[in-house]
Amino acid sequence: MYIEQLTLKSYRNYEQANITFNNKINVIIGENAQGKTNLLEAIYVLAFTQSYRTSRDQELIKWDKDFAKVSAIISKKNSNIPIELIIYKGGKKVKLNDLEQRKLSEYVGNLNIVMFAPEDLTLIKGPPNIRRRFIDMELGQIQPIYLYHLGQYQKVLKQRNHLLKSIRKNKATDRTFLQILTEKLISHAVIILKKRFSFIKMLRKWAIPLHLKLSRKLETLEILYDSSIDVLEDDKEEKIEEKYFQRFKEIEQNEIDRGMTLIGPHRDDLSFYINGQNVKIFGSQGQQRTTALSIKLAEIELIYHEIDEYPILLLDDVLSELDDERQTHLLNSIQGKVQTFVSTTNIDGIDHATIQEADIFTVKNGNIKKEQ
Repeated sequence: MYIEQLTLKSYRNYEQANITFNNKINVIIGENAQGKTNLLEAIYVLAFTQSYRTSRDQELIKWDKDFAKVSAIISKKNSNIPIELIIYKGGKKVKLNDLEQRKLSEYVGNLNIVMFAPEDLTLIKGPPNIRRRFIDMELGQIQPIYLYHLGQYQKVLKQRNHLLKSIRKNKATDRTFLQILTEKLISHAVIILKKRFSFIKMLRKWAIPLHLKLSRKLETLEILYDSSIDVLEDDKEEKIEEKYFQRFKEIEQNEIDRGMTLIGPHRDDLSFYINGQNVKIFGSQGQQRTTALSIKLAEIELIYHEIDEYPILLLDDVLSELDDERQTHLLNSIQGKVQTFVSTTNIDGIDHATIQEADIFTVKNGNIKKEQ
């Protein structure tokens, strides 16, 4: 899978851009605030319909315009597919093969992306919401039905939290509706949890040997899913459902007192261990970066083995954050098989055949030009 052509209109600081890329390495060079990261973000937004930099879609629209448009021709094994995303100040619209898609969940997954940016190094040491987002985005693009259940879960969660606050303030006294919302929440939580367990198993399959190789066979990586209830990865759906009901019953008054839902997938986390030690707590910065790199490289292989197409890799100013050894391992891993977009202020000091074969683009004030 690769992007043959990308078109931007009124996106961030781009008035208009129409760019053709090769299917291997494309390096985007520019000073800060010129638009190189905006270009990579546009590809990400086209894939997921949301940014990794902001939750406010309006920020993606050029300041004096009414909408932004990102479109591309995606080349896959058997076909070329046009896709399009239009972002309005009040919503968004997506097209696949020139046909408007009614649901975003039916659109996401047609363009598969793995993103690696400096903030991804916080995947290991950052707060739990970063790791939950990582699971949601990666799992959602290989199993779009997951996004449906996640969206429904979040809607019910919002209703349930509102009701809990109302009960706490004595504005609502009937707890029957609370039971109904709890049942609805659990029905989606069970599916989300099972799919997350399955995803973590697949991730381990690729990440553990990659990490072993990166660490010269000195470190063994383990990835654990930390659920907010006492549940095992091999538990059947009925068992998980039963445990949720029991736990919600036990903490009902506590939830009312605090006015929020205290358990569920929205409270879960991931833990990474090297040789039995929690990397977040005891790992060096080098170990944390190696773990993050192992996870990102594992994502590439995981997606390939799930959909039989390599995803597109976005490296947003990340090469300068990696030492020579990790940089070389990353570039060796993708050489010749993954279309990659690298944003950087310069490529001085990156001595690797992959970069030497790249197409070079320069960006200045939202204008992009291919170097000859």
